[in-house]
Amino acid sequence: MIKVLITLLCCAVALTVGILIGHYGIIRSSSSPPSWVTDVKKNVDESFIETFLAEVDTLQIQENLRELTKVPHMATTAGDEQTVQFMLKRWQDAESGLDQAWREEYMVYLSFPDPKNPNKVTVVSPTNTVLHTAREKEKNYTSDQNDPEVVQPYAAYSPAGHLKGKLVYANQGKPSDYQRLNQTMVLKGTIAITRYGGVGRAAKAINAAPYGVLGVLVYTDPLDINDGLMSDINETYPHSWYLPPSGVERGSFKSHFGDLLTPYLAAKGNQQLQWYIKFIIISPIGFEDAYILICALDGAAAPADWQGAFNCTYNFGGPGFKTTSAFNNGEVKLDIFNYEEVKSSANVMGVIRGSVEPDRYVLYGNHRDSWVHGAIDPSSGTSVMLELTRVLGKMVKQGKWRPRRSIIFGSWGAEEFGLIGSAEYTEQYLAKLSERAVAYINVDIAVFANATLRASGMPSLQNIIFKAAKQVSAPGVDSTSVYDNWIKYSNRTSPAHGVIPGMGYLTGAGSDYAAFVHYLGIASMDISYTYDKSKTNARIYPAYHTAYDTFDYCSKYIDPGFVSHQAIARTVGNVLIRLADSLLLPLNCSDYAESLEDYLNTAVTLYGNELGPKNISMEPLKRAVASFRKAATDLEQMILSSDLANETPLKVRMINDQLMLLDRAFLDPLAFPDKYAYRHVIWASSSAGKATFPGLADAYANAESSGQFSDWEDVHYHLSVLSQAIEGAASMLVDVI
Repeated sequence: MIKVLITLLCCAVALTVGILIGHYGIIRSSSSPPSWVTDVKKNVDESFIETFLAEVDTLQIQENLRELTKVPHMATTAGDEQTVQFMLKRWQDAESGLDQAWREEYMVYLSFPDPKNPNKVTVVSPTNTVLHTAREKEKNYTSDQNDPEVVQPYAAYSPAGHLKGKLVYANQGKPSDYQRLNQTMVLKGTIAITRYGGVGRAAKAINAAPYGVLGVLVYTDPLDINDGLMSDINETYPHSWYLPPSGVERGSFKSHFGDLLTPYLAAKGNQQLQWYIKFIIISPIGFEDAYILICALDGAAAPADWQGAFNCTYNFGGPGFKTTSAFNNGEVKLDIFNYEEVKSSANVMGVIRGSVEPDRYVLYGNHRDSWVHGAIDPSSGTSVMLELTRVLGKMVKQGKWRPRRSIIFGSWGAEEFGLIGSAEYTEQYLAKLSERAVAYINVDIAVFANATLRASGMPSLQNIIFKAAKQVSAPGVDSTSVYDNWIKYSNRTSPAHGVIPGMGYLTGAGSDYAAFVHYLGIASMDISYTYDKSKTNARIYPAYHTAYDTFDYCSKYIDPGFVSHQAIARTVGNVLIRLADSLLLPLNCSDYAESLEDYLNTAVTLYGNELGPKNISMEPLKRAVASFRKAATDLEQMILSSDLANETPLKVRMINDQLMLLDRAFLDPLAFPDKYAYRHVIWASSSAGKATFPGLADAYANAESSGQFSDWEDVHYHLSVLSQAIEGAASMLVDVI
């Protein structure tokens, strides 16, 4: 009986305790919900953005650049290691560093000139008497050019070798240029001199090979970079931003991005696949030497659009030189001593961990290596990135802010050799980035000049870039935003938005966004401040890839006061915070639909009449684009009608995943078998030069040229690839199924 009473008493106590816990739990839940309920509703804080904008400091950016440009820092050199240590020190700082920072090493295949055997370009007589020797190093104007670590101008990945041949002028080295030149002479056994522009560096040699050209010289014509100015007495640097006569643009002369020995594999000691095929010998020279060579060429006059800034007629070449010139029967001789080596190259990585969705990543990157001092390329971008991480890192360390999503910063190594650091990173972490990456922001050259913003990216990111640009004051323009200033220099009319700034697309592999866009299908952007194109013909800032790209050059002629650097830092920082903190990802599907419709309209105009008679229909492509528009509209209407802050977190996560994964739906690994790592069927590179779908444009141009039935079948194939990809992307935006 006693046991029964004790048991009943225990049950009564337990029941009472349970009732009390439940009672007070209800009271607590009604007055103070669990912290995760508040956290999961976290959205971008406009007051924090205002604080961030105010904290970005021009003097800090200036000092970053001064430190980064003290010594040349070509990839894997002692100077490069010095910048690695500088980045790590800043990102591991106890007061303003990131949550975590580390170096990521890759063993990569690089190409260097031999300092003990400098490359030589000479003109020799039939008896091998040297008649002229091209300058081996650029002329000294400041102490920067005297640094012993300034690498001799060379073409990275040009094979070593010794050859000579009659010189011919091949304009920009485009396929049409060599075809035109070949109509006037036999090119076999010649050496071609080409100017930068028109096609990529490597293409100038690739396009020459079928004609039996032995070697290629490349130079920068003053018409294309200096608005025709040529004298260093009073016209070029150090008197202005223009390239001096001895300036030589260095560069990588290979056609694929990433490590050449480990395609589709991270260069972590994996099997060396040895797929690299060497090109014909290439060497860059300054325009002071190109002037001497071109003005001595024999043969018929080249076309008007081949003429440059030299005060002589640009002839095709005899081949070779005029008999009346000092070179007469002379030939150009190339003695190249380049060598290849597998070396360890480091990315420096840093992370701010997200508070709510740490498994969703917003990536921000800029390469660290340069050809010489690299004040503009890439250190302007690195200086900006360091200022962003200083401001944001300090807020994190002080407990004033932590982003909703994780932010990953990448200081990429060996970009100048072909986007190697970023490509190896995407190959190593392909699965994780494919599943978790929200967007990638690339700021390589932050400031080309100080006139206006320039931005390129996926159409879905257009809106967030515009919004950020409206909140930042334009440098040197009173009471004007970066957005309003931008629209004066570049604009277009949108059916949905009216007149807006003109944004470009990331259709090539010009910087580290390439692997993120083309290989992984991650929404990406590239942002910089640039010059007024109505006032100069310069294809890029004149000191690009030369020994004159220094702190002195930047502070005097590119961005005095560093106010354009500040504007870029504020703009991209604003974008970064919004991508990391917004409850709903600020990606706009309707803007994407508008771009697809523009591409479709161009394709129909260019190809519709020709394809019909060949029984190739564009109707499936039209239906696919219409499906995408409907899906985008329906999704946005659903978003507008929802109170997402008070919805189940799973609904917000679902919509965000639809937006985040949209560009992955455009990937097709079989669409471009001849283009390494290009899988995005909307933004792949194209040689056709048409503002429409790249695979379709190239296939059509090839079929029109050849007339072969199989090539028209290829056009049909690319229409099918496009239609399926766009329908797939549309289905990504549809709820559930």
